[in-house]
Amino acid sequence: MNAITDITRPQLQKWLIQRVGEYLEMSPDDLDPDSPLAELGLDSVYALALCGDVEDAFGITVEPTLAWDHPTVTALAGGILDDLHRAKADR
Repeated sequence: MNAITDITRPQLQKWLIQRVGEYLEMSPDDLDPDSPLAELGLDSVYALALCGDVEDAFGITVEPTLAWDHPTVTALAGGILDDLHRAKADR
């Protein structure tokens, strides 16, 4: 993906599910986007790595607490989309 993109919520959720699935060594099909990431086993190390992935993939800076502030994939997608829209408006 490239910097500031017009990604849709479903596309972003799919991307997030794939990334979280890789970290947790789970099939994306087994990940419920509304389950708390901590309950799925996402720890602070993986949460920080996920923040780095988001920054690299979308060219935005996110808070290191992103995964804790938005504790599910669904909530995380919404938070990232908000950040993307703000970044796009600032350009």
